[in-house]
Amino acid sequence: MQHPNDRRTCPEFGAIIIGDEILSGKRADKHMPKVIELLSARGLSLSWADYVGDSPERITATLARAFASGQVIFSFGGIGATPDDHTRQCAGQALGRELHLYPEAEALIRERMQDTAREQGTVYEPDRPDNIHRLNMGMFPVGCTIIRNPYNKIPGFTCTGEGGGTVHFVPGFPVMAWPMMEAVLDFDYAPWFQTEPKIEKSVILFGSMEATLTPLMLAIELQHPEIKVFSLPSVDHPQWGRHIELGVKGPSAAVDSAFADLKKGLEPFHLEFGPEMVR
Repeated sequence: MQHPNDRRTCPEFGAIIIGDEILSGKRADKHMPKVIELLSARGLSLSWADYVGDSPERITATLARAFASGQVIFSFGGIGATPDDHTRQCAGQALGRELHLYPEAEALIRERMQDTAREQGTVYEPDRPDNIHRLNMGMFPVGCTIIRNPYNKIPGFTCTGEGGGTVHFVPGFPVMAWPMMEAVLDFDYAPWFQTEPKIEKSVILFGSMEATLTPLMLAIELQHPEIKVFSLPSVDHPQWGRHIELGVKGPSAAVDSAFADLKKGLEPFHLEFGPEMVR
């Protein structure tokens, strides 16, 4: 199982997006497009994403799979201290570890409370019940590390499970979560950034089915291990009607030869070709 500290192979990246408000439609998810954008800007890609409501049982099960995956996962939401925030507790259950108040997190949360008091022109009262309750946001599973929050200082955290899966927990608020994710990527995963641009080349095909083309697709991937072949069928496209978009994607240096071999492999099928596209 791949461990994220293995520098030989780039890890797979996943995302977990937590909150009833997403699944109920009260709020539209903005995280997954941004995750894809932040990874793509560094030559990385998102392998999967899970959406989970505010069910402790489901969150715990989802995190248990993540910690066992050997992958790198960013988890968004549920790390506050309100009754519907369960992510910190579920992380502890999934890891089989107790939660404790991290001194660094406590210091950051107290700094935030002092800043808020100054902004409001009031006196900071450290022993006031609501301020004591806010310290729960620094209760993380044993063995985690802190993720700094440049927006309001309330930290996130990172834990690695016995199965090698590393989960980075950040708030659900994009204004906080996205800079925190960027900082984690740039600090922990820079060795895997890809500077070579990746592109796609494809062609529109008429009169074929995916199953007919599958052996050719597999052969092209075997012949060109740096690329991936993709097939996007459509039955009611407003311009082209029923068709298949067949193409290859990967490093630009490898795509040209792979696409040429793909088109050559299509010749025996005597299909009608539509336009070619480059992305």
